[in-house]
Amino acid sequence: MRLCTVSGVFTFTNISPKGYRIMLGIDLSGRTALVTGSTGGIGLAIARRLAEADATVIINGRKQDTLDGALETLRAHVPGGSFRSVVADVGTAEGCDALVSAESQVDILINNAGIFGPNNFFKTTDESWQKLFEINLFSGVRLARAYMPGMKERNWGRVLFIASESALNIPVEMIDYGVSKTAMLGLARGLAKDMSGTNVTVNSILPGPTLSEGVEAMLKAQNPDSTQPVTELASDFVKKHRPSNILQRMATVDEVANMVVYAVSPLASATTGAALRVDGGTVDTI
Repeated sequence: MRLCTVSGVFTFTNISPKGYRIMLGIDLSGRTALVTGSTGGIGLAIARRLAEADATVIINGRKQDTLDGALETLRAHVPGGSFRSVVADVGTAEGCDALVSAESQVDILINNAGIFGPNNFFKTTDESWQKLFEINLFSGVRLARAYMPGMKERNWGRVLFIASESALNIPVEMIDYGVSKTAMLGLARGLAKDMSGTNVTVNSILPGPTLSEGVEAMLKAQNPDSTQPVTELASDFVKKHRPSNILQRMATVDEVANMVVYAVSPLASATTGAALRVDGGTVDTI
């Protein structure tokens, strides 16, 4: 096992999935985790890290072919990992019902499904707002309502909402997105209070700018003629649009996933009702 640094970021090389679990002291064996919107980006990274900690992982997406591709990726990275998948559009009530029908009980719920994109507030429609809130917020409402009573009965559970620093720093180019994430923070805090006195914790994760596939596509669309590497485009975006970011770069999806795995682990048993920041210092408060 070797510890290296690349551009100031610690990376571990030659570590098996089991070695990763032992190194962090996190063991999720015997736990079943559901990650919505997990065929790519942050969701897929979270699924991989959970599997490396020995959780049984249920991934979710809207299309069978993308789910099959994600499962192939996960099995290649975590040989012997336990995975299941459910095709369901959690941006609808019917999709959430289908998911719960297929997987009636989970110990860990990661509400990661979400959409985003730059727009002009004055040109957005009621329909676009409604669609965004159905996916970003109400998917979490419906799944928490379905799964948390069982967690409470068993007296153990972890619920995470993947929010954003945009919940606090509402971006002028994505006001609707920011507002949906602010609502998510309120939902998570209220649910944490509702689980008072139990071993069920509820928290939010606030990533900052993160170089997921979706963000990479957005950057390329905004700079169609650029020959810069996408990492440089990402850094330029952060410096221009998130100047308070201390790292002056986008986070990797793995850096966000590492925080998630800690937050759902037994090590975080006294952390609930919190908004845990993985924002590179973007939110300019202590």
